[in-house]
Amino acid sequence: MSSVLIDTDVIIWHMRGNEKARDIIYRLEKPAISIITQMELVQGLRNKQEQVALHRFIEQLGFQVITVSEVISQRALFLMEEWRLSHQMLMADALIAATAIEHGLSLLSGNEKHYRFLTMLKLESFKP
Repeated sequence: MSSVLIDTDVIIWHMRGNEKARDIIYRLEKPAISIITQMELVQGLRNKQEQVALHRFIEQLGFQVITVSEVISQRALFLMEEWRLSHQMLMADALIAATAIEHGLSLLSGNEKHYRFLTMLKLESFKP
């Protein structure tokens, strides 16, 4: 597998010891995450040791961390305007989806319900 943006939930599954998540992540040729995913992960950390471990994990696997550009921001705003009321599209999910779309990446996620209505997104399902 390559050219995949990994959603936050898959990284969390890995950090909790899920072997399926670990196997998928370690098989990727070019693992990538959105800076939004990194922020969500940092938000859930409980102490400095977990923060150091997260940085080490991202470095050791050579994750490409994709920042939010103006184009990604505009696409995310469009997604929120289109889908917020009907599908409860959240800002972080819109930014992650927009990142995948703009970079031509598939999105690997266990949260299919957050994204399945986005026909322009290549969604790969993760089942823990």
